[in-house]
Amino acid sequence: MNAPTTAAPPILTEASLPPSTVVVDHPLIQHKLTLMRRSRTPANEFRLLLREISMLLAYEVTRDMPTETIEIETPLATMQAPILAGKKLCLVSVLRAGGGILEGMLEILPAARVGHVGLYRDPVSLAAVEYYLKLPRDISERTALILDPMLATGNSAAAAVSEVKAAGCHSIKFVCLIAAPEGLTTLHDAHPDVPVYTAAVDSHLNEHGYIVPGIGDAGDRIFGTK
Repeated sequence: MNAPTTAAPPILTEASLPPSTVVVDHPLIQHKLTLMRRSRTPANEFRLLLREISMLLAYEVTRDMPTETIEIETPLATMQAPILAGKKLCLVSVLRAGGGILEGMLEILPAARVGHVGLYRDPVSLAAVEYYLKLPRDISERTALILDPMLATGNSAAAAVSEVKAAGCHSIKFVCLIAAPEGLTTLHDAHPDVPVYTAAVDSHLNEHGYIVPGIGDAGDRIFGTK
């Protein structure tokens, strides 16, 4: 008897994704993500890889940040040189796993303000339940990067974006490590103006709302709680 085979997951093409999706497929990111996916990767290595990927993602997410020209003195001459213009970013971490991306982003964006949205997923309904919210008072004047490693059902992501918008912010991007097609659709349907930056779009969600093949529970793997 032949061994049972598993059907190949559907192939996702760029055309099948919501138009606001940006998949950052840099070879270094993909290499580090593969190491993160392995079930035998220990928590300390998992955290380091996530921090490194977050720094690489930050380069792509901030590609369109506005600049202005100022006059400076180099050791040899006076010149006109570019510098970031206006208010700096606000990094909004979706607790608890968003802290893993926040750490890496702050390495290269140390002047950014930081906000937190506390959400957990109801295990039965999979709906997002908020338990904490703290955002900078001037977030309406900043671009907010909402950070969460996994975009699974999309319910928590959509709720986080709604809270940031309610605080007056009109320039928002969502940054994650891995997205599921279902989550991308949910977030796009709720907030079509918010682009999603992700390192990968995986096959689907299982019956428990986890991304397949995914990396497991990001929070548990970051903090070693399972």
